[in-house]
Amino acid sequence: MRNEAETVIIGGGIVGLSIAYNLAIRGVRDLVVLEQGYLASGASGRNGGGIRQQWSTEVNIRLMQESVAICKSFAKELGVNIWFRQGGYLFLARTQAEKERLERNVELQNRCDVPTRMLTPAEALKIVPELNIEGFVAASYNPTDGVLFPWPFLWGYAAGAARHGAEINTFTTVVDIQRLSDGYRVRTNRGEITCKRLICAAGAWSPKVMWLLGLKLPNHPVKHEIMVTEPLKPFLRPMVSVLQTGLYFSQSMRGEIVGGITLKHEEESLDMTSSLDFLNEMATALCTLVPRFGEVKVMRQWAGPYDVTPDGNPILGEPEGYPGLYLCCGFMGHGFMMAPVIGKLYAEWLTTGRAHEIFSRCTLERFNRGGIEKEDFIIG
Repeated sequence: MRNEAETVIIGGGIVGLSIAYNLAIRGVRDLVVLEQGYLASGASGRNGGGIRQQWSTEVNIRLMQESVAICKSFAKELGVNIWFRQGGYLFLARTQAEKERLERNVELQNRCDVPTRMLTPAEALKIVPELNIEGFVAASYNPTDGVLFPWPFLWGYAAGAARHGAEINTFTTVVDIQRLSDGYRVRTNRGEITCKRLICAAGAWSPKVMWLLGLKLPNHPVKHEIMVTEPLKPFLRPMVSVLQTGLYFSQSMRGEIVGGITLKHEEESLDMTSSLDFLNEMATALCTLVPRFGEVKVMRQWAGPYDVTPDGNPILGEPEGYPGLYLCCGFMGHGFMMAPVIGKLYAEWLTTGRAHEIFSRCTLERFNRGGIEKEDFIIG
């Protein structure tokens, strides 16, 4: 590892690597990424791979429209097949309140030119005939949402950043950060590096990392779990999600069913071990919704952290009193799908000075100034 760079990014997940790639292709060559484990060891390699435009705030809808466009051109631009397939997202509502919530969101999404539509349970059954629709009152479906394979997505950004001059250091743990008169000194288990610009993209680990600098962040990690079944003959096009329980699942290119569910007692933790409680709840919910899953074997399960903020929005930009420090964390469970557009916008800002409105909206200081519009369509 070199001991000096113009820009250092802490966090080699999809967000940090997207920023690195987009900076590198814009001519920022003096760039170093620090990752505490192997690539895809954190949340980026432990999620369901969903990419959706169904949100409750216009800014997130607009951002995800651009993110979807980037995903569609990813293989051509970076030469890596991420298996992006647009089978849609199907959300299922059991209560009148959930139905009205979907209707509000669909109206907003349609104003943003997202082709989401409300469905009756019978219409939802035409999209996924295997569903048990008993007890559901409505659904929403957007056919242009989709799923991709997380690992090549992350590796593609890493390889692209490296090709354009970025240095990526794995198994490099940050143990201390010091402010200098014109930048920062970052001490790691592999030595020290000084930089003029420091970007924190460490996801759920960001509060621990920034506390080394004396900066307190309001986000915190919450453990979520996922499981995968044996392969089945392909039959499921959309990602399916039940609003009431947070259940979600899709089918991979190899035929496996991949999904998770919100546990009532999910803990604030960076623990990534598996639990029997999750498997029990997930199996019950899956078999109730799709009875044929009762004969399917579970092959493996894993856990990863959501990076949770009080208002469901990320923490971005340069915090007051810390010139040259840039935050990019607090994405709840949707940092993976927003990484393409956030990386692009961050690079545009840092290289041209033109900042998207998201950076002024999602500052750290908003939590002391009354906050911003809450994003409440967090799933899983």
